Amino acid sequence: MINTTDLPAFPRDHANDGHNGMTLRDYFAAKAMQALIPIHRAEPDFDMMKSAYRYADEMLKARES
Repeated sequence: MINTTDLPAFPRDHANDGHNGMTLRDYFAAKAMQALIPIHRAEPDFDMMKSAYRYADEMLKARES
């Protein structure tokens, strides 16, 4: 089974050169942060960041089903 948390967000033909950029999990978490910051406050905190990664993990799970 492929580890979906390590997939690149923007795959390239030369993806094995060690410069793959952010993972799909990081990309999903960044998108979740964009939604969470206006809801909670202007200053992000550690709990909000952890929540963003929980959302990202759930989005990755949804892709598998």
